[in-house]
Amino acid sequence: MTSLLIDGHSLTLADIVAVARHPGTVHLELADEAARRMQLSDELKTKLIETDIPIYGVTSGFGDSNTRQIGTAKVEELQRNLIRFLGCGVGTYAAPDVARATMLVRANCLARGHSGVRPQCAANLLECLNHDILPLIPEQGSVGASGDLVPLSYIAALLTGEGTVLHHGVERPAAEALAEVGIEVLTLGAKEGLGLVNGTSFMSGFAALALHGAAELAYAADLCTAMASSVLRGNPGHFAAFLFEQKPHDGVIASARTIRRLLGGANAQGPEAAHMSEDGFRELDDPIQDRYSIRCAPHVIGVLRDTVEWAARWVTVEVNSSNDNPLFDVAEGAVRNGGNFYGGHVGQAMDALKTAVASVADLLDRQLELVVDEKFNNGLTPNLIPAVAPDSHEAGLHHGFKGMQIAASSLAAEALKNTMPATSFSRSTEAHNQDKVSMGTIAARDARTVLALAQQVAAIHLLALSQAADLRGDEIVNPAVHAARGLVREVSPHIDGDRPLRGDVARVAELVTSGTLRQVLAEPAPFAEALSGR
Repeated sequence: MTSLLIDGHSLTLADIVAVARHPGTVHLELADEAARRMQLSDELKTKLIETDIPIYGVTSGFGDSNTRQIGTAKVEELQRNLIRFLGCGVGTYAAPDVARATMLVRANCLARGHSGVRPQCAANLLECLNHDILPLIPEQGSVGASGDLVPLSYIAALLTGEGTVLHHGVERPAAEALAEVGIEVLTLGAKEGLGLVNGTSFMSGFAALALHGAAELAYAADLCTAMASSVLRGNPGHFAAFLFEQKPHDGVIASARTIRRLLGGANAQGPEAAHMSEDGFRELDDPIQDRYSIRCAPHVIGVLRDTVEWAARWVTVEVNSSNDNPLFDVAEGAVRNGGNFYGGHVGQAMDALKTAVASVADLLDRQLELVVDEKFNNGLTPNLIPAVAPDSHEAGLHHGFKGMQIAASSLAAEALKNTMPATSFSRSTEAHNQDKVSMGTIAARDARTVLALAQQVAAIHLLALSQAADLRGDEIVNPAVHAARGLVREVSPHIDGDRPLRGDVARVAELVTSGTLRQVLAEPAPFAEALSGR
């Protein structure tokens, strides 16, 4: 087990993924300096309350109720009611990895020390993560400003011992789970309920995980392209470094470089010189250029790579920010009212990410069509059926990847359909107080959905490519293609006759999402460079 100090400034996306996806492997603690900053902020808040000045969400109501000031004796009750009236989320519960990511991000944002929240609030969130006590968070109900009010209320409720939680995967009352591991149930003080709910941590949790998954998908798409080029007897010259040096987008260069390496330095193919007919015409045996879904693949996958790169920078800023309201300026002894809860950057990043991911899904579906279609697959069997003698009893009985190609096309279409930008649908809410909102949470959830669809397309394509490599046999000489096919064959045997493939798709999709395929490619983990100095 490794240890991670949460200080409000240095949390990486790799950290978030490690905590979210591998519970029990990282021990979390609040940094002493963060606790000191939080304490000073809490003390300033208390001092300002004693002056009887109205402080939003502390001694006033919320939203358009901010003109209604309350006495100091009511501040705790106000926070309790905030958590309760926001407990109206609907839809399915967020997956455990999303809940963990959200809790970690919220603790880190509070650790910056400007929210007027006691250190114990952040420390208790981290202890819940250490013991894998997770709130059940309904996914729907946030407009992304004032942050993720409704979803984050379930995290606040957990700290107060209310509601139901997952404890090591088992549902039980929150108070019971906290008591078992010795975590104190908190009574939220002034501003603490608002500090817990008024931020972008739910959308940022989705975003961090989606970015990591999209980076893994890019590696898988490069592998699929190299395998497709090999089994289709394509022209590896399409990936020559010279071409991409003349249009040097970083992601495109990286994608082409990976594909070249996976092709194992295969030589460019092309038509041989020969005499033309007397009429000045010659029909070539092989095309000079492969179709766009092969030849232009780096230009599609590269867009995804570059989108992940800049979107990751934005989300990293977001998860290391004070994104609630109001904030307490200890240096000036003042409370500041603003809009740091607004999820615009996360929303824009996720709308862009889901579009780039869906485009890669479409690319892989187009490659799959070339591989299964006997009109285009350069001598492979129709739909990659087993090769059988025409007089065999099995002749004409099998349809191979016909159903799989239909499924992949459906998945790609659904991914493309879900690229409608969520951030374009701002609504005026909360009695026209939140009159311009980000919809960042919907965008982030959409990105997760589109990514899952694309991962299924990649899995189907990898199964087809492995089948095609089996059919080509010794003709395939690229070590990377052999290695990838071998990995697929560990979870899915060669298809020697029609059979249901649902389970095979799920197992190969796990190879994509877990990074196992990337490891076969000997590529670094997404965001690994962020950990190099730790």
